[in-house]
Amino acid sequence: KVQDDAKGSLKLSYYNEYKSYLRLLPMSTTFKTSESKREEFRKYLEKEGVLDALTETLVALYESPEKPNNALDFLTHYMRGGPPESNDVETLRLELTELKTKHEAVLAENEELKVKLQQYETPTEEKEPES
Repeated sequence: KVQDDAKGSLKLSYYNEYKSYLRLLPMSTTFKTSESKREEFRKYLEKEGVLDALTETLVALYESPEKPNNALDFLTHYMRGGPPESNDVETLRLELTELKTKHEAVLAENEELKVKLQQYETPTEEKEPES
């Protein structure tokens, strides 16, 4: 009986080790499966150009001189329409500067003309009464 107990406990010991091994096996298989799924998904994103587009968008956000208040909106607009052409932006800035200068000149000319007009107008007090 002592030998049977020894064999039984040895079998039980092996069984418990095997059982614990089986519990670990599905996790490692799951781990490999999830890693392969991740790798497959990464390859898909790379193949479709998603990773390049995201990288380009994040670089544009990083390089923008004025950081937007809402970075998510920036990313959304950038992804939809792409970056504004730097030439277009520069052209618009130059045009804005020119228009501001012209506006100021027109306002100054308007003031000068008002002064000249007042010089030629006779005040109502100085008008001769008509008979």
